Amino acid sequence: MQTLILAAIAFPIMLVLDLLWIGVVGAGFYKMQLGSMLRPDIIWPAALAFYVIYALAIAFFVIGPAIDVHSVSRALLWGAFFGLAAYAAYDLSNLATITGWPLPLTLVDLAWGTLFTAVSSGATYLIATKFLNY
Repeated sequence: MQTLILAAIAFPIMLVLDLLWIGVVGAGFYKMQLGSMLRPDIIWPAALAFYVIYALAIAFFVIGPAIDVHSVSRALLWGAFFGLAAYAAYDLSNLATITGWPLPLTLVDLAWGTLFTAVSSGATYLIATKFLNY
């Protein structure tokens, strides 16, 4: 049950951060890097499925264990490493297999995944420990 609650906290944090990054801050960069590969419309069920799965994963593998040892630094560091590993699976696989997949996009996305997951994990940890007494 704790994993579901933590994922429910993480989900909106992740959604807001990623929409700000992809939709505002990095929008021009992604458009320049992906060109015609970038969809003009978002397939929301697929996007939401990612956030649900990813929120459950960081709740289970990162935030829950950090709460068990009462360590926000563990949430941040393990979140960063988990994000790097997850985004590396996506970006490096694309770089290896998709013709024209841009290296600059890979590097920026790896950095974003690392930061995004660390911040989401740390924020979720702080909310859960402050307001839910975990």
